[in-house]
Amino acid sequence: MKPWILGLTGGIGSGKSAVVEQFGRLGVHWVDADHAARWVVEPGKPALARIAEHFGDGVLTPAGELDRAVLRARVFENAGERKWLEQLLHPLIRQQIAEHLSRAQSPYAILVSPLLIEAGQYRQADRVLVVDVPESLQLQRAMRRDQASEAQIRAILKVQASREERLRYADDVLVNDRDRAWLEAEVARLHDFYLTLRGGQP
Repeated sequence: MKPWILGLTGGIGSGKSAVVEQFGRLGVHWVDADHAARWVVEPGKPALARIAEHFGDGVLTPAGELDRAVLRARVFENAGERKWLEQLLHPLIRQQIAEHLSRAQSPYAILVSPLLIEAGQYRQADRVLVVDVPESLQLQRAMRRDQASEAQIRAILKVQASREERLRYADDVLVNDRDRAWLEAEVARLHDFYLTLRGGQP
């Protein structure tokens, strides 16, 4: 039987990676939309040529790879440029995700994406799990992990869906504000529940 798809999302610093890795240890196949976003702009891929043509060679490293930091700075400053980039990349990313999920052997598979709601990727899922944390903890974790300033993290938070908006799409919520042992137990509990579902529904 074809596996059903769980969309997993959460804001920056919420701990999505820790959650999906734990599902992976339980044998669940997963694909990260961020990884798919990197695959579609690898050297030699048509999308990278289009980006360089549009933004100029300044968005490429000397090795001919995409300089993500330079591109990020360009699109964060300009909503029109961000829209152009999204219109180019989102269909390609969707296609990569679908290909990877189609190879899943587990009863359900996970699409993990920070922009599951914003990019409309939740439409590729049968059920949505939101990893939620208080904003103060998000800031603290993201600043520590990315060695970034509070202003930089707040700029990223601004373009992500608000907590309230994300939670409106949630079928399940995992509040990740405790220790690792608690998180692992919570993932195991959700996994046991998900194994009872058909097509993501009870």
